[in-house]
Amino acid sequence: MRLTISLAALALAILPMATHAQDAGKKKDESRKEEIGESPVPAPNVSVTKHKGVFGGKAISYTATTGETYLKDKDGKPLAAIYATSYVKDGGDKNRPITFLYNGGPGSGSLWLHMGAFGPRRVVLPDAQDDGAPPYPLVDNPESLLDVTDLVFIDPVGTGFSHTIGKKEPKDYWGVSSDAKSIAEYIRLWLGENGRWSSPKYIGGESYGTTRSVALINELEGSYNDVAVNGIILISTILDFGITAEVQGNEMPYIINLPSMATTAWYHHKIGNPPATVAEAAQQARAFAIGPYAAALLKGSQLPAEERAAIRTELARLTGLSEQFIDNADLRVSPGRFYKELLRDRGVSIGRLDTRYTGKDYDRAGEEPDNDPSFYAIDGAYTAAMNSYARDELKYRTDRQYVTIGGVSGWDWKLDGKSGRASEVYTSVAPYLGKALRENSGLKVFVGQGWYDFATPFFGAEYAMSRTGFDTSRIQYHYYDAGHMMYVRPDDLRKLSADIRAFITTR
Repeated sequence: MRLTISLAALALAILPMATHAQDAGKKKDESRKEEIGESPVPAPNVSVTKHKGVFGGKAISYTATTGETYLKDKDGKPLAAIYATSYVKDGGDKNRPITFLYNGGPGSGSLWLHMGAFGPRRVVLPDAQDDGAPPYPLVDNPESLLDVTDLVFIDPVGTGFSHTIGKKEPKDYWGVSSDAKSIAEYIRLWLGENGRWSSPKYIGGESYGTTRSVALINELEGSYNDVAVNGIILISTILDFGITAEVQGNEMPYIINLPSMATTAWYHHKIGNPPATVAEAAQQARAFAIGPYAAALLKGSQLPAEERAAIRTELARLTGLSEQFIDNADLRVSPGRFYKELLRDRGVSIGRLDTRYTGKDYDRAGEEPDNDPSFYAIDGAYTAAMNSYARDELKYRTDRQYVTIGGVSGWDWKLDGKSGRASEVYTSVAPYLGKALRENSGLKVFVGQGWYDFATPFFGAEYAMSRTGFDTSRIQYHYYDAGHMMYVRPDDLRKLSADIRAFITTR
């Protein structure tokens, strides 16, 4: 008994000494980090809240988790914090689909799809008009997809609240391949932490986010450590950057942009002999663009005068521009000049993201518009909505500024595994998609395009995915009566939501 007491007393005496030694060692380690310019890395900043809502006509209780996930090196040292917001239906159904979403840029946060289309709350804006000054109403979003899939909105490094840690360079993540690798790593971490490896999986993005999606499918499925994906959601698609590069001698941009000029002219009542629907206008322009117009452009200076006159006349009809203007442009009207010229008689220019929007320029005689009225008409509302929602309703606390768009520079457009001059000047991720379709028989693709989008013209998406090597039977196209962000138009938000809901639920 006396021995037991002595041992216990000895243990109690040693414990403070050991604790003191551990504290001293910890302080010494922290002091060493400070000496070499490193600060101790805090735990990821995360907030978890509970919510209820009605989505797709169904009452859903769900948990929102918003905050950071650390990407680490092989030794476990944090390199970057990916900020994301996940919405998971309560009940723990592991067979429920999960959809990972992001926007584009490159350099844009996910607020546009989050607060405009698929999140449980959305900001209300006037359609095809300037958003004006605050306040901007936040309302419940019955068009959110939470009735059919859990959702994760991801902000890549340099966007939203995502950032690098310590001495890690942000530019290490700013490239087609490096960006895709980081998002693939995040998805693998999320699946592991949430026990969702066997769930049906969808990835989706808007604008450059479609480029990211296709580069990402190569990272997820292109090795033996596969993350098999059920579907890819492409909204306002750009996969092949060569066909839209406005450089002298490249005729493809004029071909790709012509159908968007025709749909825009149709909307503004400028097209000659107008067909009954915008879809008919698009089809007339597609046929002309890929046929007589492409042939004429390829002939260059050898184009006969008679053929040139016929091409000029039809271009004028389809675009709503004068034959004189088209002739002065040598049959090659750039989008920038089209924005300015189409409604010059009304004293306004049109938008790039959405040509339904109009604005007044300082220099009305100039060839290029001052700014894009379809962007400055919405950016204030989305920025305010994301910041107030994250901080007030999701209870996320941070001193960081939310980077909406433009947070990256010096983007690396080269693709991993590609070498030579062609890979440096001609970026196309489209072949990755063809390969993924060949190697995953269960993969399907949703393509959503706005008729009035010049940032990612609908004909460019159709062209890129109609090349040899694609199983086009598993690619479905949907079109909307708006532009790049078709969900700003209420009717198209409902249609887009219904179309993607069907895409996910139809096996």
